[in-house]
Amino acid sequence: MKRDKLSAYLDNYLRIADIKDYGPQGLQVESANNEIKRIALAVDTAPAVIAAAAAWNADMLLVHHGVLWRTVERIAGPLGERVRLLLGHGINLYAAHLPLDAHQEVGNNAELARMFGVAVADWWGTPTGVPLGVIGPVAGSPTLEYLVNQIEQQLNNKARVLANGPSRVDTMAIMSGFGADNIAEVKALGADTYLTGETSHANYWAADDHGLNVIYAGHYATETVGVQALGRHLANKFSLEVKFFDFPTGM
Repeated sequence: MKRDKLSAYLDNYLRIADIKDYGPQGLQVESANNEIKRIALAVDTAPAVIAAAAAWNADMLLVHHGVLWRTVERIAGPLGERVRLLLGHGINLYAAHLPLDAHQEVGNNAELARMFGVAVADWWGTPTGVPLGVIGPVAGSPTLEYLVNQIEQQLNNKARVLANGPSRVDTMAIMSGFGADNIAEVKALGADTYLTGETSHANYWAADDHGLNVIYAGHYATETVGVQALGRHLANKFSLEVKFFDFPTGM
């Protein structure tokens, strides 16, 4: 499949132009390779990830965290190394950050909701004007202990739990990645439990203040699900070969 055709499809499917982000998303690095047969999937763009994709002979690396962020940098230092590696191996880089969090079919939060039995009743959390998180009732109102066990098994990561709410989970809000600043908002929305990625000391007492169960399942771990769902979508629609490269950070 031609790179430009695939990029145009992804831009439209993910609403790249409609969702304001912290840096330009979509095709971030264009190599000389215009024929896409193999797509490597990953959360981050790091030298080790690029090397693994190159060893697999990937034509495109599709990631959640690309290489272009708030400010325009010189193509030097760590950024330069990543770009040189991509171009040297003929790998195109496509990034979808907030558009992949927000997507209602293959997005991180929609996928987490499906995995853990949350019937999405509403979307919330609009750092750049488009809602990213989900909230809804949890099938069967499982115990917090059971739900945490399921999350740890399916995301293959040890969760940190602040059990300040009820022992059974009726309504859960989800925000992949860093969502610790949203505890008060989640409580106001009516959730008794909140699944997000990572936290900091400054957010510890907020969960206690609001009587909320908070499950910190890992920034990396909660953002592995969207790229994999998107990869499955592309494989089914275009018969492309896709492979997820897992480089957990423990964060």
